[in-house]
Amino acid sequence: MSAIKPSTIDMLAKLQLIPVISLPDASLAEPLGDVLVEAGLPCAEITFRTPAAEEAIRILAKRGDLFVAAGTVLTTEQAQRATDAGASCLLSPGTDPTVIEWCLANQVDMIPGVATPSDIMQAQRLGLSTLKFFPAQAMGGPSALRAIAGPFPEMRFIPTGGISPDNLADYIALPNVLACGGSWIARQNWLVNGEFDSIQKAATQAAALANQ
Repeated sequence: MSAIKPSTIDMLAKLQLIPVISLPDASLAEPLGDVLVEAGLPCAEITFRTPAAEEAIRILAKRGDLFVAAGTVLTTEQAQRATDAGASCLLSPGTDPTVIEWCLANQVDMIPGVATPSDIMQAQRLGLSTLKFFPAQAMGGPSALRAIAGPFPEMRFIPTGGISPDNLADYIALPNVLACGGSWIARQNWLVNGEFDSIQKAATQAAALANQ
């Protein structure tokens, strides 16, 4: 059994950048999807940090023009809800064998989080080779990922946490980085205030940076 399908890996490599979004209200999902697609960044990781996550994933997944992932998946119950809502991939800030084994058994794409070599070795034992590096900047940023490449040459990472327009290129340039997660693209205050023009501008600039 594989923890993540090759088609998902190909999609992430093509996107290069995934907006990480905590939606305060599911009614914001549709206009958010519109601006992300128009900006040329047709993807979103909707985190289970708010009660709106499940319904927001369902709304975005029904569109058919977005790659929709579920983030901050901490339990098998959340994994089930995210999968039923239509998420194409699940991400977690840590490596919980129970959640990973559930995803493997149910053929659900899962990218758990790691922060240390010990975390990576645990994920390896479970058969994983695509991991979320979190919190990326706090754990050493690009320098840490370059060092990790030595003992773990087969591993690919999605660094998230502290990624910004100022350091995105440094991460994407690394051979062991598959894509990056960025929370600056749809900031919480922009969502709360309905400032979708600001989100579209940030997404457009982020897509251009990712494609350089």
